[in-house]
Amino acid sequence: MDIYEIINHRQSDRQYDPERPVEPEKIRRILEAARIAPSACNAQPWHFIVVDEPELRNQVADAVASRILGMNHFTKQAPVHILVVEERPNFTSGIGGLIKDKQFPLLDIGIAAAHITLAATAEGLGSCILGWFDEKAVRKLLHIPDKKRVILDIVVGYSTQPLREKKRKSADEVISYNKY
Repeated sequence: MDIYEIINHRQSDRQYDPERPVEPEKIRRILEAARIAPSACNAQPWHFIVVDEPELRNQVADAVASRILGMNHFTKQAPVHILVVEERPNFTSGIGGLIKDKQFPLLDIGIAAAHITLAATAEGLGSCILGWFDEKAVRKLLHIPDKKRVILDIVVGYSTQPLREKKRKSADEVISYNKY
């Protein structure tokens, strides 16, 4: 697929084949796509934790699911969780963020997450980016220091969900030229 086909095929998948593991070489290529993502002042303010061991993966899925709201229970089906931990930016990015009142590490992590999901699509895999989870429980399960922020959990696996039509605002609503 070319890049535009990959973009059009990428969706937030919430159904996975729990019996089909993801090949390690595909995960390595996906992580390489994230590792080389651009970041403000080349800060690379991220650390990726791959969880694919079945028992730990189920524990992480429990921390990601909300019993009260009935959210994210599908994550038990996904064979891989990629947790994205925010790391300190380098000096230049940190100072630039203070001066310009922008959270460059979060922007950079968003770019890396896009690389992960697009690379997953290119590998024939589905993915879903999750920000709703019990961060304290995830930190404890994965031995992440208390002062670190777990920003995202990206689940990856072989999707069993059909490709959906994208429902987006029209181009006229979100694009303008030379003025707002």
